[in-house]
Amino acid sequence: MTGAHSQLILAEDRSLGHFLYGLMCAFPLFLVPVVLSLLINFSQRQVAPASLMGSHLRWQRHSIFGLLMLMLLGYWVSALWLSLSFFALGMIWFSYRIFKGWLNLTDGVAM
Repeated sequence: MTGAHSQLILAEDRSLGHFLYGLMCAFPLFLVPVVLSLLINFSQRQVAPASLMGSHLRWQRHSIFGLLMLMLLGYWVSALWLSLSFFALGMIWFSYRIFKGWLNLTDGVAM
């Protein structure tokens, strides 16, 4: 036996995270896939919050809530130019969060 210690690396199944990011990418379809993604996300309470998947599930929840808040704000604003600005900002910000999270999940980086 050599003096080197082998490290135990726990492999997590990331397929759920990829599926949820895929659903989130379909947000222009009346937000139905986003809400479905949020429901599936909330059903994953057994995932440890400190794990890789736990950090991505939290990132996804915060992304969805941020998008919904910007969309509601855009709906409540009466000025058309300001309303459209909130909708555009929400879509751009949400797209950024999806791609950043998905790339980090692929690389195995926690959020």
